[in-house]
Amino acid sequence: MYHSIFSRVLLRYCTSVCGRIELKPGHKSQRPFTHRSCPIPFSPYSSGRTRVYAGDGAVRSEKQIECPEECDVLVLGGGAVGSSVAYHLLQRARRDLRVVVVEQDPAYTKASTVLSLGGIRQQYTVKENIQLSLYGAEFLRNASSLLAVEGQEPPDVQFRPQGYLLLAPEDKVELLRENFRLQVETGAKVQFSTATQLKAKYPWLNITGVGAGVEGLENEGRFDPWGLLSGLRRKATSLGAEYVRGKICGLNKRDQGEGAPAALTSAEIHFPCGTRRSIAFKRVVLACGAWSGQVAALAGIGAGEGALAMPLHIYPRKRYVYIVHVPGLPGANTPIFIDISGTYFKREGLNTHLYTVGKSPNEEQEPSVDDLEIDYEFFENEVWPLLAERVPIFENLKGAWAGYYDYHTLDQNPIIGPHPIYTNLFIVAGFSGHGAQHAAGAGRATAEYILEGKFCTIDLNRFCFERVLSGEAVREKNVI
Repeated sequence: MYHSIFSRVLLRYCTSVCGRIELKPGHKSQRPFTHRSCPIPFSPYSSGRTRVYAGDGAVRSEKQIECPEECDVLVLGGGAVGSSVAYHLLQRARRDLRVVVVEQDPAYTKASTVLSLGGIRQQYTVKENIQLSLYGAEFLRNASSLLAVEGQEPPDVQFRPQGYLLLAPEDKVELLRENFRLQVETGAKVQFSTATQLKAKYPWLNITGVGAGVEGLENEGRFDPWGLLSGLRRKATSLGAEYVRGKICGLNKRDQGEGAPAALTSAEIHFPCGTRRSIAFKRVVLACGAWSGQVAALAGIGAGEGALAMPLHIYPRKRYVYIVHVPGLPGANTPIFIDISGTYFKREGLNTHLYTVGKSPNEEQEPSVDDLEIDYEFFENEVWPLLAERVPIFENLKGAWAGYYDYHTLDQNPIIGPHPIYTNLFIVAGFSGHGAQHAAGAGRATAEYILEGKFCTIDLNRFCFERVLSGEAVREKNVI
């Protein structure tokens, strides 16, 4: 019975990710991974070919590969951020612009988007992040119309309003109040409460050590990351975007010469069948999430002189998400909770008592990113004790999954904007865990810069690459 409930609640993870989700009868026991298979949701090439797939979904042979030789804008990475860039470009330029998106894994088995928690909040400490969230919430509320495709069912991103509650310890109340003022000044709808007021509202909450909290009243909640990604991709395709399945294995460049700046000129793409082709472009967008640093290195970024000596300090970081059963919490009245320790929990579904919980490890605890295996000892030693202390009615662990952050080591904020040397290279990566919720705003901003030469709606100049060169961090303190 429990297995069926779990399957319904986390259907989006099981069917869209084809991933490794492990169901657990109790948090002490061990059970091998359950591998789930599903058809690839999008054809990696256009129609008119014969494809032969092996049992693992790999292409063994093809009669023909259709790959454009050139385009106006090449987007590297077809997740939520890359697809948002493609959508916003074509929404503005329509079919006057040829946009090609390269995605290595069209089933998105390891994509950060579909393995994310699917939450959106406005409670950040950097103004630009608050603004990106406000636009993101508006986009999610209107996604069914914005991403509608004629003749097809409108997408359902399942946006459900639900406020976040961020707690602060007694010695950080004034800092919390400063952040609260910034959020209100930027347009966020949030409420500041003392520990006593929180206890009166949430009797199940142990307020020992808690000084105060801030709770979102509007523009926060949860959504289906897979619904957002698939909606963006389908709409971008309907507007003319061409998605190509392949691995980026090279970036060709033109050195600076008389009257001509240095620029990237083409990308080498390795296809699943073994063929390698080149796609020339006028502009290229780097939106490869956790692997953006590796792709940037293909252009010599981090191995040259001057500004090219500075690498893209964006690396994969593995994060665990655990599912627990909490029948004692009043579901409809439970916020998305972030403790003073950084431990969080979020209700899954409307009529269940299942909660996703987790906590980011410290630097010494960072796990290997070679796979998405789950560490249950981390739950038992680092997450469970903190949860049980703050909310004593938490019960058994029922399942878990793991995913990647595209972690920017400088300040945990994204790089958005052109590269200072390769000015036709636009970077949009390094969100450090909030890429899915900021995909709409980041995609719009990148499209604006490509088409207009500047940010038009939200000024994101502080997120440009120049801050990396100067070492002037724009640090986001509310990274979960």
